[in-house]
Amino acid sequence: MYPVSSELYRQVAAFLAQAVGGRSYFSGSVEGETEGAAWRLTASVIVYRRRVSQPEGTAEPISDLVPVWWEFHTFAADGEVPNDFSFGEIRDLFRSL
Repeated sequence: MYPVSSELYRQVAAFLAQAVGGRSYFSGSVEGETEGAAWRLTASVIVYRRRVSQPEGTAEPISDLVPVWWEFHTFAADGEVPNDFSFGEIRDLFRSL
């Protein structure tokens, strides 16, 4: 079993936030490499945002991602490896921003 670290969750969240952009719905894949393994998240998510007003302007960062469907795969040199990924961890990262 491949253990998904806090650092990998942060990396996946950053890639996902970039892929979502300003949309309110996302369906697609993001992928990368870390800690000796390649990974791919394929997901369809509903995107919730919150409005933040500051003297410099207004922003609408992601406040939550509600998954409709998702898969997370990890790959080592000898093929796919089961992992302990939890989409709840990704949601917690966005909720804490």
